[in-house]
Amino acid sequence: MSEISKIRVGISVGDPNGIGFEIILKTFEDKRIFDFFIPIAFANSGNFIEEKKKLGLSTSIFSLKNIKNPNKAQLNVVETWEKPFPIVYGAEQLDAGIHAISSLEAAIDALKQEQIDVLVTAPIHKKNIQSETFVFPGHTDYLNQKLEGNSLMFMVTDFLKVALMSDHIPLREVVSYLTEEKITSKINLLKKSLQQDFGIQHPKIAILGINPHSGDNGVIGKEDDTLLRPLLKKLQEKGSLVYGPFPADGFFGNQSYKKYDAVLATYHDQGLIPFKTLSFGEGVNFTAGLSHVRTSPDHGTAFDIAGKGVANSTSFTAATYKAREIFIQRQHAFVKD
Repeated sequence: MSEISKIRVGISVGDPNGIGFEIILKTFEDKRIFDFFIPIAFANSGNFIEEKKKLGLSTSIFSLKNIKNPNKAQLNVVETWEKPFPIVYGAEQLDAGIHAISSLEAAIDALKQEQIDVLVTAPIHKKNIQSETFVFPGHTDYLNQKLEGNSLMFMVTDFLKVALMSDHIPLREVVSYLTEEKITSKINLLKKSLQQDFGIQHPKIAILGINPHSGDNGVIGKEDDTLLRPLLKKLQEKGSLVYGPFPADGFFGNQSYKKYDAVLATYHDQGLIPFKTLSFGEGVNFTAGLSHVRTSPDHGTAFDIAGKGVANSTSFTAATYKAREIFIQRQHAFVKD
């Protein structure tokens, strides 16, 4: 196994009252995964050991004192908290949010110092994590501030890739948010990611309309005719393979997405509802456009099943492998450049 194949994956554990510990433990229970990763989680080893026992798992835990010398065959835990957090499954607690942000901050610091190669984040609770230092609607906006570059929320599987022009903003603000400058920026970020992160040199991108039926020639809104169509024509004339705007209601149902390398949705639910319907449990949330690779599972904290031992780790595992895949692809892309 070459050095480029085995990478250091940093893990933030998310809200400790959710399913974060469980899906991390289940992902690294299979020893074959250590052929590809040196996992380093940021939390408290006592919490991992307690959850491991409760769940009846056999994941091997290593309390890491020196991050420069991780164990290559165990789940390393950097002792970010002095003592185990008293988990209350499914509870919305401010203290749980404090511990979640502590884990995330430690992981990001390690990423910036190149002590880890990629970051995989377990789900946070967006309300619990709010504080004087964290006033963001989610990971994407926070990472956009902490890392170099401009972030793009990008949901990916091997058969479907959906990015968002606007992500965690209220629906009533979407139209005013979507300026020509911002749309162009998102298209360019998506194009660059497809080239750099997925090796697609001439990506074909589908753009979904803003209004129902893409406005129906102005009957249901004029933004598609006055903003999107002229902009897409301008970009096409410059050589970009961007198409649309397509009416979003039938685009996924008639499988039109299969004709394109990626889809750019105008707002959050327009893109994520069909994405999760088609690929829930297998999809990966990738923050494209930044200087470092960050992925996460396509689901939330799942408070309703926390502590029951029934959480499915498939998406977290997929996020871990996708981070590695993108990291390696970037190395090849930079070598070619």
